[in-house]
Amino acid sequence: MTNFADTTPGNPEPSRRSIRDEVDAALRADVRLLGALLGRILTEAGGAELLNDVERLRELTIDAYEKQNNASIEDAEKLVDSFTPVRAEQVARAFTSYFHLANLAEEHHRVRVLKTRFASPSDPAPADSLPAAIERLVDEVGREEAAERLASLRFHPVLTAHPTEARRRAVASAIRRISDLLSDRDAGQQSRLAAAEIERRLLEQIDVLWRTSPLRTTRPTPLDEVRTAMNIFDQTLFQVVPQVYRLLDDWMLDSEAGKAPVVAPAFMRLGSWIAADRDGNPFVTAAVTEEAAAIASEHILFGLEHAATRIGRTLTLDSEDTPASEALMALWERQQSIAPQVTSQIGTRSPHEPHRRVLMVVAARIVATRQGTELAYGLPDELISDLRVIQQSLREAGADRSANGELQNLIWQVETFGFHLAELEVRQHSKVHRQALEEIRAGGETSEMTQEVLSVYRTIATLQKRYGTAAARRYIVSFTQSSADIATVFALAEAALGSPEAAPILDAVPLFETFADLEASTTILDEMITLPQVQQRLAATGRRLEVMLGYSDSSKDVGPVSATLALYSAQERISRWAQDNDIELTLFHGRGGALGRGGGPANEAVMAQPGGSVEGRFKLTEQGEVIFAQYGDKAIAARHIEQMAAATLLASSPSNEEANNAATRDFADIARTLDFRSRERFFELIKADGFAPWFAQVTPMEEVGLLALGSRPARRGLSVESLEDLRAIPWVFAWTQARINLTGWFGLGSALAAVGDVDALRDAYERWPLFTAMINNVEMSLAKTDDRLAKRYLALGDRDDLASLVLDEMEITREWVRRTTGHGEILEGRPVLQRAVRLRSPYVDALSLLQLRALRAVRQSGSVDPADDTHRLLLLAVNGVAAGLQNTG
Repeated sequence: MTNFADTTPGNPEPSRRSIRDEVDAALRADVRLLGALLGRILTEAGGAELLNDVERLRELTIDAYEKQNNASIEDAEKLVDSFTPVRAEQVARAFTSYFHLANLAEEHHRVRVLKTRFASPSDPAPADSLPAAIERLVDEVGREEAAERLASLRFHPVLTAHPTEARRRAVASAIRRISDLLSDRDAGQQSRLAAAEIERRLLEQIDVLWRTSPLRTTRPTPLDEVRTAMNIFDQTLFQVVPQVYRLLDDWMLDSEAGKAPVVAPAFMRLGSWIAADRDGNPFVTAAVTEEAAAIASEHILFGLEHAATRIGRTLTLDSEDTPASEALMALWERQQSIAPQVTSQIGTRSPHEPHRRVLMVVAARIVATRQGTELAYGLPDELISDLRVIQQSLREAGADRSANGELQNLIWQVETFGFHLAELEVRQHSKVHRQALEEIRAGGETSEMTQEVLSVYRTIATLQKRYGTAAARRYIVSFTQSSADIATVFALAEAALGSPEAAPILDAVPLFETFADLEASTTILDEMITLPQVQQRLAATGRRLEVMLGYSDSSKDVGPVSATLALYSAQERISRWAQDNDIELTLFHGRGGALGRGGGPANEAVMAQPGGSVEGRFKLTEQGEVIFAQYGDKAIAARHIEQMAAATLLASSPSNEEANNAATRDFADIARTLDFRSRERFFELIKADGFAPWFAQVTPMEEVGLLALGSRPARRGLSVESLEDLRAIPWVFAWTQARINLTGWFGLGSALAAVGDVDALRDAYERWPLFTAMINNVEMSLAKTDDRLAKRYLALGDRDDLASLVLDEMEITREWVRRTTGHGEILEGRPVLQRAVRLRSPYVDALSLLQLRALRAVRQSGSVDPADDTHRLLLLAVNGVAAGLQNTG
């Protein structure tokens, strides 16, 4: 595929050439290299004819996109229809492989840019960095107040296994190996022999990528999903988190960094729903949750063990120059009394190195903790206490750099991850709880479902005894509709363990998801805090309370615009309620990766929150593909964590809170108009007779359920006659695949037109952060739509009225977004993103045409066999479009 990364050979269109020329030369060279190597692999695998077919389709879709040439897209469609089933599948896999390579090249380039941009400590801190955030806070609130805010900072991502990662693990592994080879290639001047070896290995791994089926044959189990997440922890998070703390500490201490005691707090905590979220997932059982906790503990304890051993071996500080403190000698005596054999062996090897021998015994105790043997630490605090004794002894002996270096990193790691790595947060639907409690109170034999519900509480108690309360104490109640749904959590815990005293410590977290529940949230919370169990927890935690907000179902409920405004309003009300009730509130944002599920740049979203709703604490879900995008590479993970922490600090700055609060007041009338008209328009569509089956007909919604993306089913059980039980992920995924992206923008155009005042809208875009973020996200969503392809998908149904409604609203939204931003075209204000979308879109078009071919055949034949050639092509194209657009659900 020698020209796969370029335009039509010999005569590229000027507009496309200018776009390409603006892309960084290094990225362009990487994409060109990988495209050329893929072309060689395709020729080897399928002959010149395969490469010619791929090239011809590519040329036609580029021409159609650049010139909006209907003849070219019709020719491309005819070419696709002429392919044999085998050729159609090969072409789909070729374009999918290209997108995987282009995506990794972009990630690789992003890392390259990060390393270049921040190569020197003297480089000025970017505006979205932690140092810049602290400087701004100091200017606004003073040094003492800024230090207090930093000390209480908390960024809390929660990993979830929602099925939004379309890539197989084998595909992701091949991509990672290719990325590593690109890094080797960048590492410096290689000999001709070394350069040739890298190219040979690149070809080998691209061949593996091409020959690896993109489709999973079986769904991953919840424990498979746990192990996938553990790869991220092992590869990045364990090392990256202390590096981010160190970055902050180095800046704050300046020339004293490494010599003076650290001042940067361990501000990150990690949560996980993986193998704990049982809402709608029958495969997540109590036994699975317990095993998931054991797997996570094994990984963190291995990491702590290796770090303690490595650091211990370097503490070869002689007692003559670095004498032990009295506290260290007392610790050594305690170690000798509980582990005489271990201390004897270590003492023989290090007779005059007191700090080394104590830390080596600490490492041995970490091993015992992992193995569950006699020397095990009971709780992480015991380990931290021992490490601080070593650290303080080093300081007293003048070995400040040893005290504040790698040893401090280890302390930060224990503070952040404990012995559990990530707190497992159980989630279950309120309806399941109600049914279980009714059975128990009715007496008699209980169902298997109720027995499983009770087993979960026993598992939580077991996990708390083994790993500490922090390992599993949050219990999230989906579709909380009254305080009784919270009371049920505690009643079931007592039933499971036999008494309130035996029950595990639980923080019940209400999850408000639908529009009605968001509106009723503070009334429910008023009743919730009168529950005796909640009052006990408030007293024990210093009146801390967590409330979760669901972005996905509210958007499906009332449309993206009304949902955005309703969520903002709910946060305002809940924050005021918390202040009135002297409660330290943490709002937990259930955001997805796609725009229809609260996606978009998370740090911008943090800054757009209502005044008083963040207060230095931000918790959110990181789902599926987002986990790999944000945490898959060390440099990117470090940057993401820093940006989120900085935004969390700045969100509560006086200037930011005043800007948000003033904008909310100033644009209240516009908000009311946007809410009313967007919801009215959204209901015109989704409440139309026959909408649900029509939606299933014009998108690959049903077929998305055939993709083995995750352990969780795509629906809660009902047919497409109703959208109520359709999960938000396939709802978003299906519209994305149809190149319509309806869930990200529908209703906004009519709402903006109802406001009508362009000057007022532009003023709002300049001064109202929530509105700015919404318009920017809609721009991104619209940039990935294509009305030519959308018409072809919509033609699969027999409802011209609904098709016209969608297409008309798409055009109205494009027009009014341009008017509101003052830009001549979509994404004009974000040229880097605009270039990326334009360069990708023609290639995605090719896969969309292949998908349409398969979808038409499935609709005409009525086939339901997922194993036939047509379904396979359809699923391959779905997989490829997801890779090309870089989002699923």
